[in-house]
Amino acid sequence: MKPMGALPPEFAQQDGPLNIAGRSADEWVSHAGDTPLFVYDMAIVAARIARFRGAMPAIDLHYAIKANPHADLLAAIAPLVDGLDVASSGELAKAMTVKPAASVSFAGPGKRDDELAAAITAGATLNVESEGEAARAFAIGERLGLVPRMAVRVNPDIELRGSGMRMGGRASPFGVDAVRAAALVKAIVAAGADWRGFHIYAGSQALDAGAIVETQAATIALAARLGEEAGVAPPLVNLGGGFGVPYFAGDVVLDVEHVGDALGKSLDGRPPILAETRFAIELGRWLVAEAGVYLTRVVDVKQSQGEGFVIVDGGLNHQLAASGNFGTVVRRNYPIAVAARMGAGPTDTVSVVGPLCTPLDRLGDKVALPSVQVGELVAIFMAGAYGASASPSAFLGHPAAIEIVTA
Repeated sequence: MKPMGALPPEFAQQDGPLNIAGRSADEWVSHAGDTPLFVYDMAIVAARIARFRGAMPAIDLHYAIKANPHADLLAAIAPLVDGLDVASSGELAKAMTVKPAASVSFAGPGKRDDELAAAITAGATLNVESEGEAARAFAIGERLGLVPRMAVRVNPDIELRGSGMRMGGRASPFGVDAVRAAALVKAIVAAGADWRGFHIYAGSQALDAGAIVETQAATIALAARLGEEAGVAPPLVNLGGGFGVPYFAGDVVLDVEHVGDALGKSLDGRPPILAETRFAIELGRWLVAEAGVYLTRVVDVKQSQGEGFVIVDGGLNHQLAASGNFGTVVRRNYPIAVAARMGAGPTDTVSVVGPLCTPLDRLGDKVALPSVQVGELVAIFMAGAYGASASPSAFLGHPAAIEIVTA
């Protein structure tokens, strides 16, 4: 038997049929008409946003829509946040259906000319990632007769300790190295662009509040130093995100109140050049991961050489992350339950596998579950972020998963 992650708190104390936003898993499947099915509980998302607002000083909250760009979810989140961060022209188009372009920022190291033109035309902020990208944006803006809105994405000389994905303190395709950032700011200002500040992202999926506090303090100091070197105060500093969620056994819950208290003190003592600067944190998975449940139906139960297998109709084509094939080095189990028997004690050790013709299609590896029957629903939790849109849905031609956002 291998351990699973803990159920999100909204589901951890349930007994009997799984309840999502006041309806059973069976009712949601009946409403959707089929499985596999993602259900996103918007009340959980709203509670996470409210917790952020209560814990943090007076700063902006941005939603990084790459975590989950589902249109209905995006429409529900947009009024609750201050900005949206996108990483493609497709995401830009989605964001502008629910938020003014002035509230949208566009990052990514490989923006094509047509994407730069779309952002400049719309009036979104470009987080430029190199001197070459800035030069292309200037040329496109001149051709269009428009002034680009530009922030400089900085590849910081710091890293977020303990993060699942480190994005600073090393050579990187993301952003301009800190030693060159001030010179680029000077060029942007001299060219007459609408300079919007800095985007400084050191890492993601961190559960150590102390590490986040340390990184945020260093980021504020870096932004001040770069502003002084450039001779101009940044209007906005995006501190990145990095807030992690507890996917796996042994993971701890991030103490966001500690982070917010320390950030408030850091901002109170910030250098004078940042006195009028606004600050933002961009979050994706921390807002939406725990709100999502992936429901998939059992199509077969079998034994092979003494091991039990529960075969379901969904797999890595919808939930690549739960299969361990999205950004993890060692495969570990997301929290899983038999939807009809929440709280029931385990009787069998089985592997939950999908329908795809690859041994990689394993949603639960030797997990302890109550006895599972053909036709029952299995629930995979922590499914609200990097699920359907981050998975190879075209692989082997199985149908796309259905997605529902609760009212």
